[in-house]
Amino acid sequence: METKSATLKNSTITYVDEGEGEPIVLLHGFCGSSAYWTEVIPVMSKNYRVIAPDLPGHGGSTTALKNYSISDIAEMIKEFLDKFNLDKVTMFGHSLGGYITLAFAEKYSATLNGFSLVHSTAFPDSEEAKKGRSANMEKVKHEGIKTLIDGLVPKLFSPNHLKEQYVEAAKQIGYRTPPEGAIHTLSAMRDRPDRNSVLESTSLPVLLIAGEQDQIIPAEKTFSVSKENIKQMVIKDSGHMSMYENSSELIAAIKDFMENM
Repeated sequence: METKSATLKNSTITYVDEGEGEPIVLLHGFCGSSAYWTEVIPVMSKNYRVIAPDLPGHGGSTTALKNYSISDIAEMIKEFLDKFNLDKVTMFGHSLGGYITLAFAEKYSATLNGFSLVHSTAFPDSEEAKKGRSANMEKVKHEGIKTLIDGLVPKLFSPNHLKEQYVEAAKQIGYRTPPEGAIHTLSAMRDRPDRNSVLESTSLPVLLIAGEQDQIIPAEKTFSVSKENIKQMVIKDSGHMSMYENSSELIAAIKDFMENM
């Protein structure tokens, strides 16, 4: 997959753009990159145009902004997507990408056909989780990104999958996260507001995806709102990383959502 680059007002975004047709936007999780979607993009790009950016401060993307919020990242994604002159897109956000997707839907719903949270939640961080974010910020400052990634990545996967090669692949992607980007994003995640109101008020088609064995965000945190336009899906034999652990079932869920919106 070829990586391209777009220059924004305060950022440079690297991204993958594959296929033709109705546009799908894939937003990866914390300390990930567009490479998280390596199994998904080749399949979905056979029938759709798939755009997968590296989020600001991740992968090859940079930003001059400091102390940015989740809403600020959503605004950067909007500026990035404006480069493509697309009428509407369908957005799938994994974990951190889901937080950004909700903020995007809150401000720019008119540019969406629908959206999905993949192993993500509309709830804010608990007080305990906020302390953990702050501790990880200090860890990156004093010990570097590798220590953070070595502690984080194994928790993302089901215990059944810890010996799989893709766990190491996720670590290698994480090691390439700029430390400053990780620190600013931890702050943004820690301070994000409750966005269940976005799910409660939207009339757009929504797909909520949870991992059967997710140790980071359990299903009840993902399935926070039940409405006729919100579909709930549990990925079997998967932790927080179904794009690796059970990509075929994740792809099937994405295809079904796109075909039946």
